[in-house]
Amino acid sequence: MTDTLNSRLSDYAAIAADLGVDAVALVPGANFTRAVGQSFSSHERPFLLVIPARAPAAALVPNLELGSWAQVGFDGAVFDWRDQDGYDRAFADLMAHLHLSTLAVEGQVMRVFVHHALKKARPELQISDAEREISSLRMIKTEADVAAMQRAIDISERALRRTLDSVKLGQTEKEIEQTLVGLLFEEGADALAFSPIVAAGDGSARPHAHARHDYRVKAGDALLIDFGARKDGFCADITRTVFLQTVSDEGRAVYDTVLRANLAGLAVTRAGVSAHDIDDAATSVLEASPFADRIRTKTGHGLGREVHEAPYVMRGNHMVLPAGTVYTNEPGLYQIGSFGVRIEDDVLVTETGYRTLTRFPKDLLVLPC
Repeated sequence: MTDTLNSRLSDYAAIAADLGVDAVALVPGANFTRAVGQSFSSHERPFLLVIPARAPAAALVPNLELGSWAQVGFDGAVFDWRDQDGYDRAFADLMAHLHLSTLAVEGQVMRVFVHHALKKARPELQISDAEREISSLRMIKTEADVAAMQRAIDISERALRRTLDSVKLGQTEKEIEQTLVGLLFEEGADALAFSPIVAAGDGSARPHAHARHDYRVKAGDALLIDFGARKDGFCADITRTVFLQTVSDEGRAVYDTVLRANLAGLAVTRAGVSAHDIDDAATSVLEASPFADRIRTKTGHGLGREVHEAPYVMRGNHMVLPAGTVYTNEPGLYQIGSFGVRIEDDVLVTETGYRTLTRFPKDLLVLPC
């Protein structure tokens, strides 16, 4: 099917029909961007796109966004409002126009004040959470989506190589982070996919550590860098762990274990396997090692317009992965107070297996510094 605004809106109309609700509503965010082909900000002004199962879509748009909204090519009814007047009348007019009794929304995205405005306009409206169904449309990436992600990944890997080449003993984690961020933009990033994690020594044992101003890297440290560029609306998410100047026998053993877990997850990846299957393959390697007590995270998550999206790669999630899914394969081991190792790739699921979009080497790297 041709990728047009109407064809994308029909995807959400089909979800409404399948769920047996009158309509689906989207607010600015990844699903909204997928639907209309343009990014809008989520701020104090409510902005709503409602797609009925069997009627034309309608939108509630802040008046100051009308010029940008016109570029979308939307031909449904539009109800705008100004800050000076408030948005209650626009919600009332939208509800009167659509005659809805039931509405499915993005439970992880829609804010409470928008929910309240809908209920104020139509108290009898039944609102349900369809986050899983709505977001599932983003699981299968188009060729254009994958190409954008590859650009984000390539930018990220060039910046990582240059950052690692610049690391010197005695630098702070924050100084290394600042170098990385500058190089991401120098290499062509539109934005950061998320705030980078740059953690050395005992900081590397905290999966979501923040770079410290007062920790200076030293010989023997593990240096964990988890980061990504955003390019053309899509994210990269990469982690590599290196050692500075020297590595202990324990460090080598832990790194080897994590790498084998990463490869085990890749080995079972193909269209038709479940998120559970991939996590189980990777985690089983960690559990069979002498470091099983250092397991603290699941294997990964979906990646696309958002850094974390479906599918969530963990035991118990039996969601089957179709071809076109992109997920992160990021097993890790973390000894609190000592060090941690994580190796993360971005992986495209194919009918016959997988394609690793990340190409940065995974062999143990000891920086000479």
